[in-house]
Amino acid sequence: MSLEITFLGTGSAFPSPARGAAALVLRREGQCWLFDCGEGTQTQLMRSHLRAARITKIFITHLHGDHFFGLPGLLCTLSLQSSPDGSSSKAPVDIYGPLGLRSFLWRSLELSHSQLLFPYAVHELVPTPDQCPPEEFKDFSGWDRGEEGLPQGPPGRVLRLAPGEDSYLLLEDEQLLVRAFRLFHRVPSFGFVLEEKPRPGKLNVQKLKDLG
Repeated sequence: MSLEITFLGTGSAFPSPARGAAALVLRREGQCWLFDCGEGTQTQLMRSHLRAARITKIFITHLHGDHFFGLPGLLCTLSLQSSPDGSSSKAPVDIYGPLGLRSFLWRSLELSHSQLLFPYAVHELVPTPDQCPPEEFKDFSGWDRGEEGLPQGPPGRVLRLAPGEDSYLLLEDEQLLVRAFRLFHRVPSFGFVLEEKPRPGKLNVQKLKDLG
């Protein structure tokens, strides 16, 4: 399995002319997976050899602005690159991040009257209180609920830490597993790990017999 990593931004707190806010792209089999999306990520993508339209998954580590304020704008740009008639359609995008991310995206796009021309889903990780100082922990579980108590905004799963587990299983395919694990920060944060599945080789039994 071939993987290629491109750092789009390694700065902190705010972007600078020479150093973008946090963003990293993992390229895998023609797809691009984006990890964090600080301000200026769109511009950094344009300067790179990567095609933004190939982004199919986005992972947000935590809800500090320098790690996700670029996300609504990036999604809108991807939509502008799509055609209403479907002749240049954008692949669906799955977004993973802490609880509260769905509400932020939905409110941002609603208030700006932005209608995306491609489907997307937001899968939220429910943090545990021990991931940040007690006074910083906030419960965002009801922020995107309407009068009927049903979630508003884009579809997606709510992922909770299973009893006895220390990580969240995000996705799995024939080649790898993607998990999130808890980190301690001023706000609840998550790291992401890609685990390649074993690839057992094939033995030429007849050749082994011929060699004794």
